[in-house]
Amino acid sequence: MSTYTQILYQIVFSTHSRERTLTEHNQAELYKYAAGILKNKKCHLYRINGVEDHIHIVTHIHPTVALANLLKDIKLASSAWIKDNKIFPYFNGWQDGYGAFTYSIKEKDRLIEYVKNQKEHHTKKTFREEFIELLNEHEIEFDEKYLL
Repeated sequence: MSTYTQILYQIVFSTHSRERTLTEHNQAELYKYAAGILKNKKCHLYRINGVEDHIHIVTHIHPTVALANLLKDIKLASSAWIKDNKIFPYFNGWQDGYGAFTYSIKEKDRLIEYVKNQKEHHTKKTFREEFIELLNEHEIEFDEKYLL
């Protein structure tokens, strides 16, 4: 029998200390690079976007790929790529952790639209406010002292 899954993830992670180092000018290049990593891991990318201090990825993860390993690979490879290509001169790496939230496939279009509109969304709300909302929406207990 084959393996069948349909787990839609929204993955969110920030730059180190939430520094606003991902300048808009080169964000598209970063997203293309991350998309290539996802493709190589047989994950289906629906949308990637972000702002100066964090990114969102909407994806289906291949059943053979562990979420923690995928994030480790994306962060390590993209950090090296950013430094080698000097596309974000003040980039100091990614935060240690991440947020990963699952959704019903019925929410895919709404989720894609949400991630597509990140720049507009963050004219009204900080990353911290957004992240706390996501944690609360998904009923994840957290300690605010670890959110910086």
